[in-house]
Amino acid sequence: MTKANDHRLDIVVLVSPHFNVSATTSFVDPFRIANYLSGFARFSWTYVSDTGGLVESSSGLVVDTTPLADVNGRNPWLVLVSTSWTPERHGTPQFKTALQKWGSGGSIVGGLDTGAIVLATAGLLKGKTATVHYEHIDAFSEMAHDTTVSENMFITDGKIFTCCGGSAATDLGLRFVHSVAGESLANASARYLFHHTVRGEGQSQNPKDVEPLGYVTSESVRKAIDLMEAHLETTLSIPDISARLNISQRQLSRLFRHYVHKSPVEYYRDIRLDRARGLVTQTELKFSEIAQASGFNGQVHFSRAYRKRFGLTPSADRIEGRTPFEFRAWPMFKPDIKSEDVG
Repeated sequence: MTKANDHRLDIVVLVSPHFNVSATTSFVDPFRIANYLSGFARFSWTYVSDTGGLVESSSGLVVDTTPLADVNGRNPWLVLVSTSWTPERHGTPQFKTALQKWGSGGSIVGGLDTGAIVLATAGLLKGKTATVHYEHIDAFSEMAHDTTVSENMFITDGKIFTCCGGSAATDLGLRFVHSVAGESLANASARYLFHHTVRGEGQSQNPKDVEPLGYVTSESVRKAIDLMEAHLETTLSIPDISARLNISQRQLSRLFRHYVHKSPVEYYRDIRLDRARGLVTQTELKFSEIAQASGFNGQVHFSRAYRKRFGLTPSADRIEGRTPFEFRAWPMFKPDIKSEDVG
């Protein structure tokens, strides 16, 4: 991060079709508020795309963008790549060349949501530690072999940063304001946003102790899930998990039914299939390799279980899963919603 100076700090925000507008504006808003509270423009930003013009976000909101060619000659303080679904389609040669030029020229360069995938294809993450939204973690690990993949909300590694998105983008934006404008303005900007706790690096995307709305899950269930998630490829038996937790299999099953409305076997199978779906739709791995990586002994069994859970085969899902989310014919997940959970 750069030291504070007396000239306006230029930010380039590179967006692609179906980017997450909420995460993107969450990152930018601390700079807007810092300008307002300062009474002058410390920061400026430009929304940019390959060809310019209107770019539709994943929520349908449309943003007018400047062509990349028009900002290529600038030397921005910070460059943000904001992508969501199918980021591999938007890592164009022009994007990569511009990112490489800005990175070597001293700009801070980062990725939001799946933006790290674009940075990786541009060669900016070799030997670095980086993160993406947790739904894309497995795919990112498979394609970025020279990068240490973290599940933390955001990572800064030298002048490269990556962030999972969501409200973590606000934390990161406020951290950048603090780095160049000082503690007083950063705190005032956080208060203005009602962002009363600014999280730092080292925060997990999915803390396991408490659910977001305060519903506390059984410790035994949390520990069982941790074991399952740590053994997706070489699976454990439910009796083995029970023994490791020093709890009876019957009691473990009762707790799973109460807290997650599934048996341990069903839950374990479903998280393996969820991992498989990420690899099917976000990588080019062979289905036999995905089946093995997800703990299935054979491709036939894997395909049958996959279709039962998601309603289509892995081969069909690979095609449809790369369609922007709002145009898909299926939900990404099929949560089990009980009658007592609604209304």
